[in-house]
Amino acid sequence: MTATSPPPVPTPADSDKLDKNVLLVAGVVVLGAIMSILDITVVSVAQPTFQSDFNATPAQAAWTMTGYTLALAAVIPLTGWAADRFGTKRLYMLAVLLFTLASLLCAAAWDVQSLVAFRVIQGLGGGMLMPLGMTIMTRAAGPQRIGRVMAVLGIPMLLGPIFGPILGGWLIDIASWHWVFLINLPIGIIGLVYAWKVLPKDAPSPSESFDFIGMLLLSPGLAAFLYGVSMIPETGTAADIEVLGPAIGGLLLVAAFVLRTLRGRIEHPLVDLRLFTNPTLTVAVISMMMFAIAFFGAGLLFPSYFLQVRGESTLNAGLLLAPQGIGAMVTMPIAGMLVDRIGPGRIVMAGIATITVGLGMFSTLDATTSYPFLLGALFVMGLGMGGTMMPIMTAALRTLKDQDIARGSTLMNITQQVAASIGTALFTVVLTNGFQSRELAGPAVASQLNPELAAQLGPDAIAAGLSQAAEAFGGAFVLATVLAALVLVPAFFLPRKRSEETDAEGAAPPVLMH
Repeated sequence: MTATSPPPVPTPADSDKLDKNVLLVAGVVVLGAIMSILDITVVSVAQPTFQSDFNATPAQAAWTMTGYTLALAAVIPLTGWAADRFGTKRLYMLAVLLFTLASLLCAAAWDVQSLVAFRVIQGLGGGMLMPLGMTIMTRAAGPQRIGRVMAVLGIPMLLGPIFGPILGGWLIDIASWHWVFLINLPIGIIGLVYAWKVLPKDAPSPSESFDFIGMLLLSPGLAAFLYGVSMIPETGTAADIEVLGPAIGGLLLVAAFVLRTLRGRIEHPLVDLRLFTNPTLTVAVISMMMFAIAFFGAGLLFPSYFLQVRGESTLNAGLLLAPQGIGAMVTMPIAGMLVDRIGPGRIVMAGIATITVGLGMFSTLDATTSYPFLLGALFVMGLGMGGTMMPIMTAALRTLKDQDIARGSTLMNITQQVAASIGTALFTVVLTNGFQSRELAGPAVASQLNPELAAQLGPDAIAAGLSQAAEAFGGAFVLATVLAALVLVPAFFLPRKRSEETDAEGAAPPVLMH
């Protein structure tokens, strides 16, 4: 076929298949996603090690996660513009390079302050990887196959939080915390070479102007808001000045960005709010926001229960979460195939209903709930997860035109990042308040790592305290169950059939429209 000849029009059966080129591109994106997402969860298990090796307080060590998250949130809004301006291939390779070099710097950190600084640099690279990956895969596959390629991208998004603690605990046990970061080096090098070989040549749009004022409003606004939210677990209340000051300041900056953008005088806004005129995308954003609050908030509770109430090691707690990943792997490819054929609405509603059942099972737990019951509940949740997050993403992106894909994926990633931070803070406070309202819960949990305190309390008090702690977890899971069930409301309005517009566009993948 010559450079000027049109692509052949595939039959409906052929258009559903993921060809070799699309799978190669998917491999590049999955590698980047694995680095970015695993590094969030792997570092979480290294917190006690950072405290002991750097003689740092828990709050100082926590900044190795908070700094990364804030950098992630600050750079995501820039990604849509930069992808259009410089091209997705160049920017993706730059993000992988920045993340890899920052990982090397993190491994060489000499104190907690330097580690936090290097984690911020790492977050700048990591923040670009997911929205860029979604853009690259959507353009490569075309709208008629978004469901299947999003299912591929969803693997690291769903399994990273599950297997990250396992990998982190194993690396720290057999080597040292440095390998939590050094493991990114071979992945990053392979990813760079792979991207250079496989990703199609860029066709950037150099004429598009940059919304500099929008950047000064939105990026610091998101970072300040998430910083305030991240302080809620430390202060124990949302009414503290350390929470309200940055959170309100951040919201004011975001509000100023929204008002300025909605006036319509900005030709190329940093985040195009006109995308909300697309009703399907709007419903998908609302669904994603509600789902991420419930999902990522509840995700904090599972390992904490195994660690604090059941006294499991970090490695064992990670292994006990494996059924969730197995369940997701069972349904994710099926959901991706069905979304492309019948639309995302029914798939998402079935997934949410299944997750709600799994969370409801956890709301009944106590300090001695059998492991088969817990593992079965996690497997049920995994089955639902595989049919939820990526179909919601698919619903949003499949209706966008090629020139809107980068901005749309950026918008969805901002939504997910903000909602995940809100969910984590919400459930941390709920669980903390649950412990504080039960006299023996906190001391009993602490006694599992403190033999002197255990001897002081005695076995009866410890058993009663662990039972109270389990009640606190059960209460938090009740809230998670309710929040998950509420996602059914916006999910009801997602498309329930394959759109005619998508079928019409299926003849020519969007990447050819440059």
